[in-house]
Amino acid sequence: MATPLTADRVLAVLDEAGLAVEEVGSWRSHNRNHKGPWGPVHGVMIHHTVTRGTAYSVALCYDGHSELPGPLCHSVIDKAGVVHLVGHGRTNHAGKGDGRVLAAVKAESVLPGDSRADTDGNTHFYGAELVNLGDGEDPWPPEQVEAAAQWAAALCRAHGWSAQSVIAHKEWQPGKVDPTFDMDDFRARVSEILADSGSRPPTGTKPPQGGGAPAFPGRNAFGPGKSNEHILRLGQQLVKRGFGSHYRVGPSPEWGEADRLNTAAFQRAQGWSGGDADGFPGPETWRRLFA
Repeated sequence: MATPLTADRVLAVLDEAGLAVEEVGSWRSHNRNHKGPWGPVHGVMIHHTVTRGTAYSVALCYDGHSELPGPLCHSVIDKAGVVHLVGHGRTNHAGKGDGRVLAAVKAESVLPGDSRADTDGNTHFYGAELVNLGDGEDPWPPEQVEAAAQWAAALCRAHGWSAQSVIAHKEWQPGKVDPTFDMDDFRARVSEILADSGSRPPTGTKPPQGGGAPAFPGRNAFGPGKSNEHILRLGQQLVKRGFGSHYRVGPSPEWGEADRLNTAAFQRAQGWSGGDADGFPGPETWRRLFA
């Protein structure tokens, strides 16, 4: 049994994951709690909107429509990967689905086929709507799918769940097809994020107190072939902290092996080893580096 996160905590874990977040209206108190309980929560559910355009999709999910009042989910994730928070509490996203699927999610076991609609899912799942027409032709930008995986992983990490607590609407409610991408691949990506020890303090360590770190841009900002201002900022801070010995000239916006080696040296200085010191910064590495 898991108590739903508070609105402040939801915002915090999404920020910690490095996601771009937009708060919409009075999302913190926008819910359908008067229609039934919110919690205990057991997992997260992925949908697509069957709409085009960010502004329209966000407004629809916030307000709902004549047949289904809003909010229609907790988060709307647009094609650029921005997470729009539209509700907190019970929302009209899951509807009734197969109770055997809920039992499998709670046990984090293999999902059965969904053939019944006998259990209220709005009580037990966080829901994200991804902006997509769902026609099989509207593309899924990698930025959007990655943001959805990071969103799901952030909530799973906060509750101590694995990727088996992440399901699709089509795996919950008979007759649904959303989302149209492969959920096994999606859960595999969530698993990778959760297994990324650089995105959280290694077991048994206590992070130092204090703040001041700029927002973490996300794990996918770093690595071979990447070029951006965050890599330059990382390198500059490594040099400032005395971990720039592998730079021949100095840091640049282009990711290179020197960036990885210098980052790994900083991680080892935190007392980390193995996969915890792989040279690729996650939110905890970033926070400590800039603390």
